[in-house]
Amino acid sequence: MRKIYKIQIIAYKPLLYKYQDFEYNPRAESFERFRNRFDNVAIDHYIIQAADTSIRYFRVFLIGENICRFSALFILPKYQGKGYAQQVMKQVEKLYPHITKWMLSTVKQEQKLCHLYEKMGYTAISEEAVKDGMDLINYEKVVCN
Repeated sequence: MRKIYKIQIIAYKPLLYKYQDFEYNPRAESFERFRNRFDNVAIDHYIIQAADTSIRYFRVFLIGENICRFSALFILPKYQGKGYAQQVMKQVEKLYPHITKWMLSTVKQEQKLCHLYEKMGYTAISEEAVKDGMDLINYEKVVCN
């Protein structure tokens, strides 16, 4: 578990300092809070390996019977931009064939992330201001099964 927490710390560090978001950024999350998420039975955890190295982690939060939310999607910086996110998200979506709606949020100003999610079929449904220069954009993807 500490290994996953360390990946989170490394992956979110650039965004923490870029936006000075010490309230919501997962990099600012304590280990105790991180550990408590593992006790929640409504959250599934995924660690992605590449060349025997844990490079990516994310949580899938089950919201009701047919809705899932991707949360805390992160990948080590040196593995970003190599297509891992798309591959893994597609595979995970297939693991939940009963899900009819997927949700996630990201920083609106991070255009590469917004482009990735939109390319994967996610539609922006709302925005919320977090602080000057930083907004969250909420996405959803409706799946017809």
